[in-house]
Amino acid sequence: MKNKKTNMIAGVFMVIFIGAFLIVTGRFIYIQASGEVANVSLAEWAKEKRTTTYFLNSERGKIFDKNGMTLAYNRLTYRLYAIIDEEYTVNSKDPKHVDDPQKTAELLAPILDVEEDFILERIENGLKADPKRFQVEFGNAGKELSQETKDEIEALELPGIQFENEAIRYYPNGMFASHIIGFARKEMIEIDDEEIENVMGVTGIEKEMNDMLSGEDGYVSYERDRYNRKLLDPNEIVQKPVDGHDVYLTIDQKVQTLLEDVMTEVDEDYTPERITAIVMNAKTGEIIAMSNRPSYNPNDPSDVQNWYNDAISTPFEPGSTVKMFTWAAAIEAGVYQGDETFKSGSYLANERLQRINDHNGGKGWGSITYDEGFARSSNVAASKLVWEKLGTEKYLEYLEAFDFDKATNIDLPGEIKGKILYNWPQEKITTGFGQGSTITPIQQMKAATAITNGGKMLQPYIIDKIIDPETNQVVQKGAKEVVGEPISAATADQVIELLDSVVNGKQGTGKPYKLDDYFVIGKTGTAEIPNPTGETSYLRGHGNNIFSFLGMAPKDDPELIMYVSVNQPKLASDEAGSAPVAYIFKNVMENSLKYLNITPDKNVQDKISTMELPKLVGAKTSEIKELLSDKKMKVTIVGKGEKITKASHEKGQKVFANDHIILLTDKPTMPDIIGWSLRDVHKLTDLVEFKLESIGNGYVTTQNIKKGTKIKKDDYLGVELELPNTEN
Repeated sequence: MKNKKTNMIAGVFMVIFIGAFLIVTGRFIYIQASGEVANVSLAEWAKEKRTTTYFLNSERGKIFDKNGMTLAYNRLTYRLYAIIDEEYTVNSKDPKHVDDPQKTAELLAPILDVEEDFILERIENGLKADPKRFQVEFGNAGKELSQETKDEIEALELPGIQFENEAIRYYPNGMFASHIIGFARKEMIEIDDEEIENVMGVTGIEKEMNDMLSGEDGYVSYERDRYNRKLLDPNEIVQKPVDGHDVYLTIDQKVQTLLEDVMTEVDEDYTPERITAIVMNAKTGEIIAMSNRPSYNPNDPSDVQNWYNDAISTPFEPGSTVKMFTWAAAIEAGVYQGDETFKSGSYLANERLQRINDHNGGKGWGSITYDEGFARSSNVAASKLVWEKLGTEKYLEYLEAFDFDKATNIDLPGEIKGKILYNWPQEKITTGFGQGSTITPIQQMKAATAITNGGKMLQPYIIDKIIDPETNQVVQKGAKEVVGEPISAATADQVIELLDSVVNGKQGTGKPYKLDDYFVIGKTGTAEIPNPTGETSYLRGHGNNIFSFLGMAPKDDPELIMYVSVNQPKLASDEAGSAPVAYIFKNVMENSLKYLNITPDKNVQDKISTMELPKLVGAKTSEIKELLSDKKMKVTIVGKGEKITKASHEKGQKVFANDHIILLTDKPTMPDIIGWSLRDVHKLTDLVEFKLESIGNGYVTTQNIKKGTKIKKDDYLGVELELPNTEN
C-alpha cells in the first residue's frame, strides 16, 4: 500500500516536471522562432544595445559689425578626461587606460593648477564607485583648455589621458557693445530622452537671434562592440550638422570703440550712477553705436552690475529734451507764434494746481518770446503752450503720434516702453517739459528722426543683414522704414532753427556742445530724479540729476543723431552738469562725422590728420614708413625686411592719426606690444597667423615672445592684460 502511494506521488511529480519542461522548451522554441520576448524584438533590442550615437554640434553663427569685424564666435577649446577601464587595454601591447594614477596626478597637477590629491581622488574614486567605469573627468580644471595646454599635456604621453573638442562662445573685444551683443552660455537640453549641452543666448543679439545663430546639430550612429569599436558592418548613419547663420550689425566698430573709450573716461572721472549713449544714422534709423555704464565683459558675466540695456530698457523722466517735441506739436497744430511774448519765471495754470517754475529758481528772464523761451529751456513756456495754446488733449494726440506710448520694436530683447502719465491736470502740464511721464532714450531717438527727415519718422534697427554661411546668401536684410509722419516738413525745418538757437544762439543752454568743424543743433535736458525715501518729491543737491543732450549734425542736413545722458555724476562745486555729457558728445560726434567722411560745414581747417592709404602690400618698407610718419600716423613695422608682405589696412582706406597701422615685412620679428589694446593684438595675430591666448582685460602688460625674436606662422603668443590704474 505504501509503495503504491509512493508511486502515485512520484507519478504526479513526473507529470508536473514533464509539463514544466514542455512549457519552458516550448517557450524557447517560440522565442527562437518569433525572435520576440514580451512583444519586444530580440534583434531590435540587441541592435539598440550595440548602437551608439553621438551628436555633431553645429557651429553657432558669428556676429559681426557692419564692416565685417568679428564680435562673437565659437572658439575651440578642449576638455580633458581619463580612461580608467582596464579592459580597454585588452589586445593592446601598450596601456590605453591610466595605469599609474600617482604619476598621472603628479604630472597633470601643475599644468592644470590643482593639487595632486585632486587628480588622484578623481581617478581612484571613479574606480571605487564602479570598477567597470570607463572614464572620469576633472571638473572646471579640465575644461576650456587652450591648444597650448593640450600640446603640453600630450607631450607627457600619459596613458589613458584623452581630449574632447569643446567650443566656447568667445567675445574677442571684451567689454565692447556688451549690452548689444549680449552673451550665450551652455545649458543642458533634452533631445530624444538624452540630455546634451547646447549654447543658448541669454541677453542681447545672442538672445534675440538665438534661433538664427544656433543652427541644427547632426549626429553619427553605428553598432559597436563592448570596447566601443565599430563592427565590421556597423550600419553607420551620418546626419551632417547645419551651422547657424551669421549676423551683421549696423554698429560701426570705429565709432563704437570711440564711444566706449570716452564713456570709460567719464565713468572713471565722474563715477556716475549710469551713463547711456546712442549714435544713429539720421537718414536711415541704423544704430551706429550704443553703450551703457555700468557695463560688463561677456566672456565673464559672473559679476554683472547692470543687466539692462538702459538705452532701451530703462524709462525715466527725460527732462527738457522733450521740449523739442512740445514745440513741434504747437507749430504743427498752427497755434505757435515764435515772436509772441510771455512772462517767464513762474506759472500757475489755476489755483488748484502747483506753480511751475523756470530752472533758474523761478526768477525767469522777464518778458521774452516763445522762441527765446525754447533757447533758454523755459518750463513756463512749455506749460503755457500745452495748457493755453494746444490744449492737453490735442497735445496727447501729438505725443501718441511721436509713438511715446509705444515700444520702438528695435531688434533687441528687453525693450520697455515709457509711460505717459496723463491722469491729472498737473501731470498733463509737466509732461510738456519732461517731468512725470517717462520715456526711453531710444524712443526719443526715434521721434527725433521726424525732425531730421522732413517729418517722416523712422524705425530704429540694429541688424544690418543675416547671412547663410554655406551659400553666402542674404536671408534677411535691414532697411530704412518710415513708420509715421507726426509733423510736416515745414514744421521740421522750423524746429531745426529752434534747435540751432539752443547751441549757437546767444541765450541758448547748449553752448557747451559746439563742435570745431560742424554746426550742431540739439536740446539739453536736466531731469529730476524721484526721491526713493519719500522725504521730498525729488532728490536735491548739486549733481543729483540726469543730465542729457539730444543733438544732430551737420545742421542744414543732419547725418547723425546722438543722445547722451549721465545720471548723478560727482561734480565739482563750480562744475556744470553739462560737463561730462558734452565731453562724450563732442568727442564722439566730431570724430564720427570726420570718420564717415561728412564734409565740415564750418569754414575751418580740419585739425585731425587724415589720409587715404596708398598701396601698402609689395611697397618698400622705408618709403611707406616715411610717408605715414609725415602724416603723423601711428605705425608699427613688424621686422626689418625691405618689402611689406601684409598690412592691417587696405589701399584706399581712410585713416586718422589715432588709427594703428601694422605692416608685416618679409623678415618679421616680434614687436614690443606692451601697452597695446587687445584689438591691436588681434590685428597683429591676424597678419602673422599666431595662435593667441590672452588673459585679462585692458592693455598688454606681458608678452611671452620677446621683442626682436624671429617669428613665423603658428607661433604661440601669450599675453596678459590689465586695466589702467584709474587713480594714476
